[in-house]
Amino acid sequence: MQDLTAAAWRTSTLCDLNGCVEVALLDGKVAVRDAKDKASPILLFTAREWEAFTGGVRAGEFDLP
Repeated sequence: MQDLTAAAWRTSTLCDLNGCVEVALLDGKVAVRDAKDKASPILLFTAREWEAFTGGVRAGEFDLP
């Protein structure tokens, strides 16, 4: 497991009271956690996985019908 004690977490300015996630960039990896529950499990992605995910978001692959 990667040491995340020094991670600089960022929260989107588009977050609202319903929830949001925080993201931290670390040595070629991206960590993601629930902004409301800092003790929640942290997801860790490689740079390639993160690029594929954000590309899919931009392309509308995850839009609700």
